Amino acid sequence: MTPPDSLEEGPRYVVGIDLGTTNSAACYVDTRDDSHRVHTLPIPQLVDTAQTEDRETLPSFHYQPAADEFRETDLQLPWGQESVGHFVGVFARDHGIQVPGRLIASAKSWLCHPGVDRTAGILPWQGGDDVDRLSPVEVSSRVLTHIRHAWEHQFPQSPLSEQTVVLTIPASFDEVARNLTIQAAQKAGLNRVLLIEEPQAAFYAWIDRHREDWEELVQPGQKILVCDVGGGTTDFTLIRVRSGEDGKVVFHRVAVGDHLILGGDNLDLTLATYIENRFRESGVAKLSPRQWSVLVRTARRVKEVLLADEAPDEFTVSLPGSGSKLIGGSLQTTVTREEIVQVLVDGFLPAESFAQQPQENQSGFQEFGLPYAADSVITRYLSSFLSAHAEAAAENEMLKDDAQAARPDIILFNGGLFESPVLKEQLTKVISSWFSTESVSWDPQVLRCDRLDLAVAQGAACFGMVSRGIGVRISAGLLRTYYLGAQTETGTSAIWLVPAGTEPGTQLDPPDESFALQTGTPVEFPVFYSGTRLTDAVGTRITSEAEQLTALPSIRTVIRPKESDATGQQVRVQVRARLTEIGTLDLWCASVESDERWKLQFDVRSAVRTDISAHQAGAAEAAGIVDEDTLESVREVLTSVFGPKPSQKPGGVARQIGRAISMSRSDWPPSLLRAIWQMLIDLEAGRRHSAAHESAWLNLLGFSLRPGFGYVMDDWRIATTWELLRGKLIHGTPDVRNQSWIMWRRIAGGLSGGQQNATASPLLRSIRQTAQQLQKGKGKGGAIALHEK
Repeated sequence: MTPPDSLEEGPRYVVGIDLGTTNSAACYVDTRDDSHRVHTLPIPQLVDTAQTEDRETLPSFHYQPAADEFRETDLQLPWGQESVGHFVGVFARDHGIQVPGRLIASAKSWLCHPGVDRTAGILPWQGGDDVDRLSPVEVSSRVLTHIRHAWEHQFPQSPLSEQTVVLTIPASFDEVARNLTIQAAQKAGLNRVLLIEEPQAAFYAWIDRHREDWEELVQPGQKILVCDVGGGTTDFTLIRVRSGEDGKVVFHRVAVGDHLILGGDNLDLTLATYIENRFRESGVAKLSPRQWSVLVRTARRVKEVLLADEAPDEFTVSLPGSGSKLIGGSLQTTVTREEIVQVLVDGFLPAESFAQQPQENQSGFQEFGLPYAADSVITRYLSSFLSAHAEAAAENEMLKDDAQAARPDIILFNGGLFESPVLKEQLTKVISSWFSTESVSWDPQVLRCDRLDLAVAQGAACFGMVSRGIGVRISAGLLRTYYLGAQTETGTSAIWLVPAGTEPGTQLDPPDESFALQTGTPVEFPVFYSGTRLTDAVGTRITSEAEQLTALPSIRTVIRPKESDATGQQVRVQVRARLTEIGTLDLWCASVESDERWKLQFDVRSAVRTDISAHQAGAAEAAGIVDEDTLESVREVLTSVFGPKPSQKPGGVARQIGRAISMSRSDWPPSLLRAIWQMLIDLEAGRRHSAAHESAWLNLLGFSLRPGFGYVMDDWRIATTWELLRGKLIHGTPDVRNQSWIMWRRIAGGLSGGQQNATASPLLRSIRQTAQQLQKGKGKGGAIALHEK
């Protein structure tokens, strides 16, 4: 793991970006300011035609104008950007109400939709035929690009890509959504970002606001519930306060709720449906799609106005006419504050018992494309979350002394839903009722947050400072606990291997148990995970049939000894583990009798990915793994060629490796090939030394990744290779271009259809041009270009 930047050596600014469903924001810390105060970045944006203003938040709405809908000067931004065919922010949100088929909203919710291709052009979901379809990744990148332009407009000498940038995500985002968020940042020119979960960011912001007295406001043993309900998602996180070794208070995240697409958008749709029924009662047959879209956006305004402090008693809703009655045919109705409060409280935060569980009926809003939570009642999901934690705590040595394991002591509200004091007070009352008795009334301590719209961005900036050594860290990390299956006299048991909360890059102490393996023959490593047993101690052994465990595809491979004559012998090993920065679990079988080690790789993303199946070990894994000394010999060869100070020429680098490890490249197993790929990626700067270096680098990269699939994490390797190399050759010599084509051919089996088309299109375009020249009789045609110049 790359070590965090120190304040002296790292970038000047630490920037936190809240990429929100409804609104986005950016906050920053100037490390040269000793106070380390968090500032809010003013974001210039269009608020009307040819009118820009600085706002503290950027509405996460994207609008694509029709041809000639605006003059180019109407959409000019302060940084002098030429028209790019779209705009985001206040004007996109407000103007898009009138032209809903060109408006994209809630792109962040689409990032975590498991039922669609989130990298494909699917938005706007109900757009017109003349509107370009965009992927959720592309839309998110455009919001981030606007923030980057706003930053560089204010700080032209400090490009955002060169600062410490922290992006926020929902705690319940799966690994796919997290990876797509990173891709969106890369497309926006932000190649180096940190991620932090939004509930944690909100708590970091609270700590920052109470720098002087936060230790007096919380006590060891308390549990802090962060209840984060934003525009599109609901997140619950439980943080336990502990006493550290030095006597200071420390924080440890002990539970994270399931992913729920349930938030302010659901309230808006519910209100819109309620108001639509009012129109029907007055004789309106059916609203047009345009009228419905206007109503949904208006419902958001109704909610914000009538649920605010000192709200009016009523609100008049007006909709434009349709068809021949477009002029003078508008619709109107009036709703009262009392009825709106009743609709939203009864529908989302009713006073129900703690035992009430979420219903499993399908949401009534499926036609809007997103997989909304089946039950709209937020309090049911909260009680289910707290109950699950209590059940897990009862079996845990560290938590079982908590007599009220389900009861939070402190609550921190976050997210746009709780801008309304009505909804915040209602949820507080419901939680109080759950843990009060007829004789004893109980109320949680509620932490104050003055700016819910900025808290997550502020906390992200604070976390960026923590990553550079300043501030209090919340212990977090891996969301699940992993176990290794072991055969015993009584059956298969699961032995604690990697605890929840493990930070990326962490090397873990091995369990005390050792295992007997036979070299040269297939071996199997059963692996399990748990999303509820988050605090098991080192060495915990439980039955593999326990309800809290989920089995993952076993790792099947062959251990190759260093000496060929040792094949078939039995060795005793310990299994050691490390969580990598990219979400893989590296496992080593380390001999207890010698210094030999064999590295396995297991894809822990399969425990949280919902759109692909877990990788099944096959022929590639069965080919076996080589020991660490062999890998180190390969690394030395590659570093001598592609390292910062090369000492060897690039010609025949594969032969150099073969001699170093006494193994012809035709015998290299896939595990070795993929390790070579990773080393080449780490040494990517070495292809800049010369055209010969780049040719050799490309040749070996393609050879080490062929055929592009079949080994654990190959999808990630393909994605990394694509982002790194697509159209990005350093040297334009014929040999480099030829080796580029050879590389893409070798890994083509792992490319998606779109990637294959994009790779082939330059060649096909040249072939078509030559064919057209021949058909028209204009000579013999030109040379076919094998690469774009």
